[in-house]
Amino acid sequence: MRILSPARARRIALTAMGFARSRPGPEVRRTVAHLRRVLDAVDIVQLDSVNVLARAHELPFWSRLGPHDRAARDRWLWRSGELYEGWIHVASMSSVELWPLLAHRRAQVPPWARVAAMADDPAGYLEAVLAEVTANGETSVRDLVDPGSRTGPWWGNPRGKVALDHLAAKGELVIRDRTPQFVTVYDLPERVLPVEVLHAEVPPIEHARRALLRRAARAHGIGTAADLADHHRLRIGPARAALAELAASGQLEEVRVRGWGDQPVYLHPEARAARRIPARTLLSPFDPLVWFRDRAERLFDFHYRIEIYVPEAKRRYGYYVLPFLLGERIVARVDLKADRHTGRLLVRGAFAEEGVDRVAVARELAAELLELGAWLDVPDVVVEPRGDLAPALRASLR
Repeated sequence: MRILSPARARRIALTAMGFARSRPGPEVRRTVAHLRRVLDAVDIVQLDSVNVLARAHELPFWSRLGPHDRAARDRWLWRSGELYEGWIHVASMSSVELWPLLAHRRAQVPPWARVAAMADDPAGYLEAVLAEVTANGETSVRDLVDPGSRTGPWWGNPRGKVALDHLAAKGELVIRDRTPQFVTVYDLPERVLPVEVLHAEVPPIEHARRALLRRAARAHGIGTAADLADHHRLRIGPARAALAELAASGQLEEVRVRGWGDQPVYLHPEARAARRIPARTLLSPFDPLVWFRDRAERLFDFHYRIEIYVPEAKRRYGYYVLPFLLGERIVARVDLKADRHTGRLLVRGAFAEEGVDRVAVARELAAELLELGAWLDVPDVVVEPRGDLAPALRASLR
């Protein structure tokens, strides 16, 4: 059995995730082919409504492509028919190829407490919502005859939104689009998904599980059972058994990585380790490279937790903190906010990782922030005096 070094495992992961290739130059127009290349690398794009910097789905494309047309990207994501939105990792988007592989998940959606009351409604609220979408086509909660009372931003979770989400979770509806305000728009599957996807044979759950784990292994290049099961949020027990079968049949290779203990590690047969990783980019907290925090710690010796839900006084680094990847190391983290009213990109805190050259890191981070700010229409980068990297970063920006 092969034993790999931590450095080789890290380069395999970075190569698989698309970081062995430099971003296109400023003279290169980003096309759908570039977007497809990113999706092919990451496999899943996670969604999140937090917009303090940019929405979660935007940043994996930024990290690998740099500046690109945001509106054109979103049209491709939701309108091309190549992807669909659903509960894949968590709320996320991936290729429509996954639709039949996740049929078992849609069939096993547990009863939601708020939906149980609707199901017992003699007036048939769930049926009425489905009938409205069937009759009217593309429908958001605001379009329903009886949407219920708003409970928060983007409507919160009134009973109309709960009903639409439940019908989508079961596959009776699908998400057709997102408005510029990120409001969800629903429609019938047959009006959104390609015919060949809708009519594809649903494999037995054991076959689907193995197919999903092969996809996860291809996206990550290398990983433990926990790493690969997390990609599609599969149950770890059955995933371990399926990975052992894939290794026994030669579809994956079982290896070990020094420093990762005695647990089996699975290597995709197409995985390669680039000799050089030319990355210089900020990563979304929801980027597949770092979304499984235990894996990020093993790969980069980088302890990372998102602190959005931590009370402000107890936060160590800040509200929306992004790792900064330079080459094959995560060398810093920055707490960022896009102040769209004033056109400023606020660096609320900047922190260097142990042992890095702060002046060199600050110089590269300053260039990244200037490009990111210009792309997000907040070109004035302002560094607040918090964190051990802040002085050098402020000097680099001057």
